[in-house]
Amino acid sequence: EAIKLITESDGELSYLVNNAGITNDKLALRMSESDFTSVIDANLKSAFLGCKEALKVMSKKRFGAVVNIASIVGEMGNAGQVNYSASKGGMIAMSKSFAKEGASRNVRYNCVTPGFIETAMTEKLSDEVKDYYAKNIPLGRMGKASEIADAVAFLLSDHASYITGETLKVNGGLLM
Repeated sequence: EAIKLITESDGELSYLVNNAGITNDKLALRMSESDFTSVIDANLKSAFLGCKEALKVMSKKRFGAVVNIASIVGEMGNAGQVNYSASKGGMIAMSKSFAKEGASRNVRYNCVTPGFIETAMTEKLSDEVKDYYAKNIPLGRMGKASEIADAVAFLLSDHASYITGETLKVNGGLLM
């Protein structure tokens, strides 16, 4: 519906950023099926629908770029986040498949995997957890939302016109 509204009002769609992210953290043994599927639906299924509809629209003009915001946790896993890890790891794999399908139509799909970024989601973490991660991040600090936005802007730009199916890690060196 959102993409239909955009194309009807603007006449086109050239760029899309899928940035849904919810958590419902619990150890796997305590996680219900609905705890799992609610996060998968919000984070992964929504991105799938956006990617699919964008491909339909962008293919017609043979141009477009999509960036999916995954997570470092989708690459390394995290205790208590089986659902979140699966949703973000699935997004990385899904983006590669969309990249292969969109390439012949000049539609690019990439991911950004933020590390620990100063957001409302990480604000909920205890000071001890924040300190632990900051000490283990080679750059010695959490990232800023603007640093993620800069990475996304690059991947959407013509400067990245020969990049598709890739995952850009923006995590201060936490996962190398």
